[in-house]
Amino acid sequence: MRIVDDILGSKPVPDNVINPDALVIDALTMLTSVNLSYLIVMEGNEYKGIFCERDYSRNVILKGRSSNSTAVKEVMTTDLPVVTTSDTVEHCMNVMNKNKARYLVAYGPNHEFEGVITIHDLLRQVIANKELVFDTSITEQLISNDEKGDVY
Repeated sequence: MRIVDDILGSKPVPDNVINPDALVIDALTMLTSVNLSYLIVMEGNEYKGIFCERDYSRNVILKGRSSNSTAVKEVMTTDLPVVTTSDTVEHCMNVMNKNKARYLVAYGPNHEFEGVITIHDLLRQVIANKELVFDTSITEQLISNDEKGDVY
């Protein structure tokens, strides 16, 4: 089974990083330019949280704030579930499901921030490794079933 480190190694170096003091309007512009649903909020080399489309809709629009005067740090998500680079994809799926999260923060063995794992990263792993998900013998039996008999 693949692990978090494998997923992070297959992703490009993140260019979706923003400072917590940046304005939400700038974060929205960056979201559009990187064509992703989230930005990693970093202050220097220190991970602070993420800013995603849900943060905008729930913490800016629905609360009557202005994108031109609200800082990312005022509306970002800071309490994401944490995994380590040695955790399995299956573990990540369980953590996401348990926490009803779309993102996980990944830390290395020395507690250094390594990246963000998304629900899409995990789904790509499941699709790419479908032979590990689906029992081949059952699949072959389903394919070879004679459909001339009773259909339920």
